[in-house]
Amino acid sequence: MEQTKLIAKRLKWARENLEITVAEMASVCGISTSEYETLERGGEDFYFSHLYKCAQRLGMDISELVSGADPKLDFYELTRAGDGMPIKREKGFEYRHVAPLLKNRKSEPFIVTAKYDEAMQNAPVPLATHRGQEFDLILSGRLKVQLGEHIYTMNPGDTVYYDSSHPHGMIAVGGEDCVFLAVVFKSGEEDTIDEPIEHAVGAAVAADVFEGKIYRNFADEQVDENGKFTGITLHCPENFNFAYDVVDALAAKCPHKRAMLWVGNDLTEREFTFEDISRMSSKAANYFTMLGIKRGERVMVVLKRHWQFWVVMMALHKIGAVAVPATNQLVKHDFDYRFRVGEIGAIICTADGSTALEAEAAAAESEFVKTKILVGGSREGWEDFNSDFVRFSSVFPRAETNADDPSVMFFTSGTTGYPKLAMHSFTYPLGHIVTGRFWHCVDPEGLHFTVADTGWGKALWGKLYGQWFCEAAVFVYDFDRFDAEKLLPMFARHNITSFCAPPTIYRFLIREDMSKYDLSSIRHATIAGEALNPEVFNRFYELTGIKLMEAFGQTETTLTIGNFIGDEPRIGSMGRPNPAYNVKILREDGTEAGIGETGEICIDVSAGRPFGLFIGYYKNDEATESVLHDGWYHTGDTAWRDEDGYFRYVGRVDDVIKSSGYRIGPFEIESVIMELPYVLECAVIGVPDETRGQVVEAIVVLTKDKEPTDELVKEIQNYVKTHTAPYKYPRKVQFAESLPKTISGKIKRNELRKSR
Repeated sequence: MEQTKLIAKRLKWARENLEITVAEMASVCGISTSEYETLERGGEDFYFSHLYKCAQRLGMDISELVSGADPKLDFYELTRAGDGMPIKREKGFEYRHVAPLLKNRKSEPFIVTAKYDEAMQNAPVPLATHRGQEFDLILSGRLKVQLGEHIYTMNPGDTVYYDSSHPHGMIAVGGEDCVFLAVVFKSGEEDTIDEPIEHAVGAAVAADVFEGKIYRNFADEQVDENGKFTGITLHCPENFNFAYDVVDALAAKCPHKRAMLWVGNDLTEREFTFEDISRMSSKAANYFTMLGIKRGERVMVVLKRHWQFWVVMMALHKIGAVAVPATNQLVKHDFDYRFRVGEIGAIICTADGSTALEAEAAAAESEFVKTKILVGGSREGWEDFNSDFVRFSSVFPRAETNADDPSVMFFTSGTTGYPKLAMHSFTYPLGHIVTGRFWHCVDPEGLHFTVADTGWGKALWGKLYGQWFCEAAVFVYDFDRFDAEKLLPMFARHNITSFCAPPTIYRFLIREDMSKYDLSSIRHATIAGEALNPEVFNRFYELTGIKLMEAFGQTETTLTIGNFIGDEPRIGSMGRPNPAYNVKILREDGTEAGIGETGEICIDVSAGRPFGLFIGYYKNDEATESVLHDGWYHTGDTAWRDEDGYFRYVGRVDDVIKSSGYRIGPFEIESVIMELPYVLECAVIGVPDETRGQVVEAIVVLTKDKEPTDELVKEIQNYVKTHTAPYKYPRKVQFAESLPKTISGKIKRNELRKSR
């Protein structure tokens, strides 16, 4: 106990000397403030993981923290049997550090005694993860080792070397203690992020700033003493309508508060207050009613990033009509399909480009489309929105709507077939309170920028509901073609405080000379839309000092899994489940998968549909029942979780490759291949093989300055072999000029498989 008190004393002295708060150290250790204070008082033994994290934060060697002596040896350190520095690490294990005095160690060597415990023999092996790699050599006794889903029994003389960032664990078996040498190799600089949690989430706005904000009328949130998001309870009036209960309410509460800053493609600017949006949407609601648009009618909205989109959406909500956002990239046959499947009665369309022409050709053959409204121009056969709606009254009496009525529908991306039409009710915006408050971490006095076209659900994630619930303004850049050099100066010019974009956008940004731009206004950055490659995370952090907070969700959901306020992002992890949903990883038999075991991400609906989850697919009961059954919503996406509850993406259920008994996720291999400088993009699929069932094939698009060769194939294969498990390497590598994609930009792996 005396040793514990000495360590605690040294820890406190070092922390105070560096002016580091107790809360910060607690966050570094991943424990509560009170638990940390107990450790610093010497009231409880330190676990190795706590000591290691504290030492890293304090810039000390762990042996200095434990023994009080600086490592002094430059060349070597000899430790006799039975000697070494004892360290308590975890229950049932005794550790002796056998090189505490050697300076500049590249590894941490321990003699470990695993105590035999009869009660543990039939229980699951406790799993853990830590950065770096580990080598274990059995000296005496027997050790049961679990690595991911694989379990082995090791005997004296047996060795194992593994990537310890993957779930692993061990117990002594055979009726006696097991003694083994464990060497933990430190992570390389390229994948080590050792700054304290406050650096990652320092942008998180203080909780008291949100006192009295309008979302508090509909949500009871729970955060712990360190500010970590732990839970939320949402409640909804029977007639909840975002346009009335949020936008109009904010117009009454703070009429002159900025709701949106819009910048056109020509860099013209226009600012809108909540009173502006309320008044203009009422005018538009009166206008649409005059045109015959009624409650329940499905209205396609194709408006790029025009400011009119926000006015139109609120107007349709006020009427009780159903908004169906769509991208301006659609052509006639796309409109044909969507008009028919969605029974679209009206379309509100941009005048830019040829979109209206394509929609008009499809509408001429449609039995449903009766009304065509053009925004930003005039055309024969179309109503002129800009000229006409302003003539109508700004008073629109509250219409009768029900919270369970459909309010917005999205066509899915259609990676494996025709897009389906996912229906959301008027409760859908409530699901995005978490998005804005706890993931985007918007500032009610700041400006949030999400790069998303209004044709996709992501626009409502980041450009409307959650942000306005928090009374934050949204920034909109209405560009035709993405240009990083035009976008980057806007952060400083407009004082943008939070930012969200898909990995593709971040890849464009990090290729620029970002030192030329002032990005100091950004306090928080998020990323979603596809799984995050580690190279993007690391490079953006290197350039900005900001850790990207990844998240996962679908057209059918709101944010389902994410790195929230108070979370330390783990490279390669989507984060942990949104407390508003009960999310589990299930095996094929419907049972919950264990730690480290791959399964399907599912949402519990046994007690009813949570706010944010879709109602079903419009007039497609078969498709609805295929994903909503047995008390669960089946996402069709697979993942595994670590011992701390963080989820790691594997791929779509249909994309998982089964080769020689292994289950291989394509994303991990794609991430490795994308590290090669001459790879522009790639897709990994499984193709049939008589011997192995399936083998891994990579389809690679090269940069313009690189030619495909047999030598390049071998180079790619060898690179994968040395950067992930060798069995995962692509036995086949094909080169292509491009990859088949959906309109939303997602790779059609199903089409690639069919072509093989």
